[in-house]
Amino acid sequence: MSHPQPLTPENKLADAKKQLGLPLIVVICGSTRFMTEMAEADVRETHAGKIVVKPGIDMKSPHALWSDPVEAAALKVRLDDLHRAKIRLADEVLVVGDYIGDSTRAEVAYARSLGKPLRFTHPEVDPDV
Repeated sequence: MSHPQPLTPENKLADAKKQLGLPLIVVICGSTRFMTEMAEADVRETHAGKIVVKPGIDMKSPHALWSDPVEAAALKVRLDDLHRAKIRLADEVLVVGDYIGDSTRAEVAYARSLGKPLRFTHPEVDPDV
């Protein structure tokens, strides 16, 4: 006699999203140098009926919250953790921009390790192509 396998947290999340009737959730990834392109992608994905999550802070732009180098370094770690949580939450990943740096490359690898479908605004920058 087989015993039912307990649901993983990922399965529980997927089941809860299905029960709630949530639309697809897309996370936008990419260098913050593409914040304008990310905003346009947000408009297009939202228009298509998807819930969009994306980076909310551009640390390349000056701001009092990250003007101190020590605080900025700690914030960068927290933002990386937060973005990985957004990737776990999302149903799919949209990578924006014609350049992929180390952080975005790590996000792409993380999303792939979770089996998340990926799309690229510029497919030629896909590190696995």
